[in-house]
Amino acid sequence: MSEIHRRYLPKCARKPELLTRSDGALPLIAGYAAVFYRADDPATEYEMWAADSYGPRVVERIMPRAFDKAIKEDDVRGLFNHDSAVVLGRSGAGTLRLSVDSVGLRYEIDPPDTQAARDLIKSLQRGDISGSSFAFYPRDTSRRDVAAIDGKPAELVIERNDLQLFDVGPVTFPAYTGASAGVRSGELAAVRAEVDRWRASADADAVAVALALMSMEENENGE
Repeated sequence: MSEIHRRYLPKCARKPELLTRSDGALPLIAGYAAVFYRADDPATEYEMWAADSYGPRVVERIMPRAFDKAIKEDDVRGLFNHDSAVVLGRSGAGTLRLSVDSVGLRYEIDPPDTQAARDLIKSLQRGDISGSSFAFYPRDTSRRDVAAIDGKPAELVIERNDLQLFDVGPVTFPAYTGASAGVRSGELAAVRAEVDRWRASADADAVAVALALMSMEENENGE
């Protein structure tokens, strides 16, 4: 399996929240781990590569049904900072619950009564931690080109249709933010490969057009 991807919740979404429980136990930790792409909100897509002389702008979009299979089949962990040493909950144990709505993928965690969980809750209460993130591997991806128009550069759009989900939860620092240039260093090779694929396709299309024009000219000259 290739490297696991991580995404930080875009600025447009809400911060993690604490939900008080009537039994006096530690509060639930709830929030959105991911947001779905919406055409009317550019902040719901992730810029993976800024347009330059090498290739087009590359954007990633999480599509509305991307987590349907994961919620049913994947044993997902609730982690703090993607750290497997700080397990807050697990879907297989019923201490992590995942759901989707029109916004995106929502999580709700029953934290354990441990020092790490208590420290995290205190940091959330103080506002020191305000982000969420999720780790995944793409199972089904669509790619399409968007031509340049009205001064807007051409784009390579990567649509994530089905994701294998590994973990969700609060984070101190983002892996990278939505609508910002750049990805984690470990993913640059994969993004570069996407751009290379786009360049090869564009070159092939250009050759096909040139050959078609040459054929048309030859036919016209032969008449």
